[in-house]
Amino acid sequence: MTSNRPYLLRAFYDWIIDNQCTPHLVVNAEHPAAVIPTQFVQDGQIVLNVSPTAVAQFNMDNNELSFNARFSGQPMRVSVPITAVLAIYARENGEGTVFTAEEDELFEGDDVEIQEIDTEALAPEKKPDTKKGSHLRVIK
Repeated sequence: MTSNRPYLLRAFYDWIIDNQCTPHLVVNAEHPAAVIPTQFVQDGQIVLNVSPTAVAQFNMDNNELSFNARFSGQPMRVSVPITAVLAIYARENGEGTVFTAEEDELFEGDDVEIQEIDTEALAPEKKPDTKKGSHLRVIK
């Protein structure tokens, strides 16, 4: 299946905007395809205000989000792969979500072993159907 991250990201973005809050993204600034203002990176991450009043030409698809914004008065086109988005939250109350790492997000050169999981072993055991008589009775 495809990643659910872009769908969840759009849903949380819309929910935050609909509640008159300011959506902020936490982005992995070390992602090789991220085009961001590097002067604001702290600890390998950057927080971006993506509210409609802060950015122009905002676009989000299943692969990336992009927008125009000013940073210290300088215009810049920002482009962030969806896989580089670590979290989205409302500035006013912190409501939002954090995304977990997915297999397709691993950068070339990452030394991570992916293990397959036996999903049949995770399924709950089925109990035999045993019908009990109703505990209700008719009273006249």
